[in-house]
Amino acid sequence: MKISYNWLKEFLNIDLDVEKVSDILTDLGLEVEGIETFESVKGSLKGVVVGEVLSCEQHGNADRLKVTTVDIGNGEPVQIVCGAPNVATGQKVPVATIGTVLYGDNNESFTIKKGKIRGEESFGMICAEDELGLGNSHDGILILDNEVSVGKGVAEIFNIYTDQVFEIGLTPNRADAMSHHGVARDLFAGLLQQEEIQKKLITPSVSDFHVDERTFKINIEVKDSTLVPRYAGITITDLKIEDSPQWLQDKLRSIGLSPINNVVDITNYILHGLGQPLHAFDANKIKGNKVIVRNLPVGTKFTTLDGVIREIHEDDIMICDGESNPMCIGGVFGGENSGVTESTTTIFLESAYFNPVSIRKTAKRHALNTDASFRFERGINPDTVVYALKRAAIWIKEIAGGKIVSEIIDIYPNKIEDFQVHLSYEKSYKLIGEEIPTDTIKNILASLDIKINNQTESGLGLTIPSYRVDVTREADIVEEILRVYGYNNIEIPQKINTSISSSNKINVEKIKNIAASYLISNGFYETMANSLTKPEYIENSDSFKEEHNVTMLNALSKDLSVMRQSMLFGGLEAVAYNINRKNNNLKFFEFGNTYRKKESKYKETKHLSLIVTGNRSGNNWDSETKGSDIFYLKGIIKVLLQRFGINNVEYSDVENDLYSAAIGFSLGKRKLIEFGIVKSSFLKKFGIKQEVLFGDFNWGNLLKSVSKKNLTVKPLPKYPEVKRDLALLIDDKIQFIDLYNAALQTEKKLIKNIDLFDVYEGDKLPEGKKSYALSFVLQDENKTLNDKQIDKIMNKLQQTFKQQFGAELR
Repeated sequence: MKISYNWLKEFLNIDLDVEKVSDILTDLGLEVEGIETFESVKGSLKGVVVGEVLSCEQHGNADRLKVTTVDIGNGEPVQIVCGAPNVATGQKVPVATIGTVLYGDNNESFTIKKGKIRGEESFGMICAEDELGLGNSHDGILILDNEVSVGKGVAEIFNIYTDQVFEIGLTPNRADAMSHHGVARDLFAGLLQQEEIQKKLITPSVSDFHVDERTFKINIEVKDSTLVPRYAGITITDLKIEDSPQWLQDKLRSIGLSPINNVVDITNYILHGLGQPLHAFDANKIKGNKVIVRNLPVGTKFTTLDGVIREIHEDDIMICDGESNPMCIGGVFGGENSGVTESTTTIFLESAYFNPVSIRKTAKRHALNTDASFRFERGINPDTVVYALKRAAIWIKEIAGGKIVSEIIDIYPNKIEDFQVHLSYEKSYKLIGEEIPTDTIKNILASLDIKINNQTESGLGLTIPSYRVDVTREADIVEEILRVYGYNNIEIPQKINTSISSSNKINVEKIKNIAASYLISNGFYETMANSLTKPEYIENSDSFKEEHNVTMLNALSKDLSVMRQSMLFGGLEAVAYNINRKNNNLKFFEFGNTYRKKESKYKETKHLSLIVTGNRSGNNWDSETKGSDIFYLKGIIKVLLQRFGINNVEYSDVENDLYSAAIGFSLGKRKLIEFGIVKSSFLKKFGIKQEVLFGDFNWGNLLKSVSKKNLTVKPLPKYPEVKRDLALLIDDKIQFIDLYNAALQTEKKLIKNIDLFDVYEGDKLPEGKKSYALSFVLQDENKTLNDKQIDKIMNKLQQTFKQQFGAELR
């Protein structure tokens, strides 16, 4: 937001260094991100002085050039070669002296230097108005009034306007500072605290406002006062629409606005000065001499000021005429056919307070962000509605002429009440960490328009103005006191007192960091996807239901209209983005949440997701390139679980139509993770043609499975481990996971590891059969296993496999 220093001085009688003002505003929470110098004429005509032409003779070597002698007021006339046809002896002219920087049409600078033109020396330049930036004419040099003094700066003659403009990074909660008056109020409070100012904040008077005659009344009807709590208007006639005076144009240009005409410029002047948006309608285009503020049926067509035909939503606030024809999207954007033009002679001037939520939804719905909607959707001061209307009417009469021909009609059925808050001194001292004198607290509150209703030894009863929508609690009051008092004025203690308590709880952030460090060390990159996604991603999927979508009430776009039910969607978007940029070997992980709605309840689940695609590593001369597969991802997952002390997981098949093949790991009844190969049909939605592996940890269940007891260190076993193999002939429908789980159930204590090291399927086996070669690692941590014990265990395993799966030894 741009704030003009000259404009601020209309509300505060100060003359401080601009850098000091910048520091004070930043300390107050209105962070100044930059300061720009505004000049109504680029360069401010520095170095351009009034000169008098003493002689003018024809150039000896050029028909179109003349050699002049010019007095520029420094005691010694200079010779200047000039090509203008209208230069003559005795004229007062603007002279750009040597070293002066001028600016061309594209703001490109050029410096005046001593030179030779066709053999004659030239010590400056006699300027035309376009060369100075004072107009567009280049027919000849600019001739000045003969009364002006030689040597005087031309900038003084033309009243060049200069200003310092603050670029303020306004936070969304500071609705009260969306105007020059609001910023001046904060600056006044800050200066008062620093004893830099004794005078009060200047509030422009409206005592000159009066109705000239009551001959043209526009009636007002508001259909829903909850959407439009306050609406006011006035009629002004006999106007002359033309360009604004130069001072007003300069004011608007200094903050980046383009002047339009005197009436519209005044409404913008009030908006940026006082923070109250206004809108001027051509009164002769208001049918029935009546304004109706209402909603219109969905789909109603309306052409806005930018010439775009828009479809009105049924919740949009519309300003209509007496026949319910739309004239303006209330609080957001005007209409093409109802605004002020050169032929306008009578206007209906609107000032209102609209429901902030309604305006925000309408602005987002139509993708419009105007100066008016910016303020309405954050909450303006309802008490300024009529005051701003009066100020605007006074200015319009002064600048555009005309007469006020109606009383102000003010529809305000339910007054918006101020907030009541109690401030405890003790509570404020605890929050601030220092005891601030009570008189200082009272002065700060008074400077912020916060009224003290009652006071006791323990605290204050306060009335907060309704426009301070960000100050509703005691803590908010303390924050206001502290930002004005100055965070830098709070002493930092020399020591910090703390107490250390033991806890049996798992450090969640530490666990998270351990997981992230492990994955990063294995070549993974952490990503962070948007929790909002497209509803189309779950189409034709049995795993996700449309009725489970958490839908945004006011979506930014259709692509961001629902909250994700799976971490996969954002991950695949990242994969597609990288593949389209020739980055095909990818390993990503993300910590995040998924969201589901079931009946009237909402469920939010924490996840850690893994995505792998392409080769495991880049090309290298000393190693063979190997693609990523489900066994590689399984290895990453198992080591990560082991890192948290989770070893004896149970395998299970996963029924999920996102995968062409998938496995799940559980610990008891807790599902820890499912991972597998994403179906190619789903990948097509993202334009991905290569295989993608996806793993999805239920992070909440994982944290529950980790305990301090798991994270222990123990010595290496003293007794050796034993390895035995079994080659089994089994039905081809049986999976390794079935054999794995059966083996662990048979002997949980002594079996330390089970591996599948060979699979054979061929014509040498009976039809419907396959061969699995399993390796078993056995170990007793308290003694050495003997052959009898080992054989007993292997026999038990063989019998289990035969009984449960009909397995035979090969």
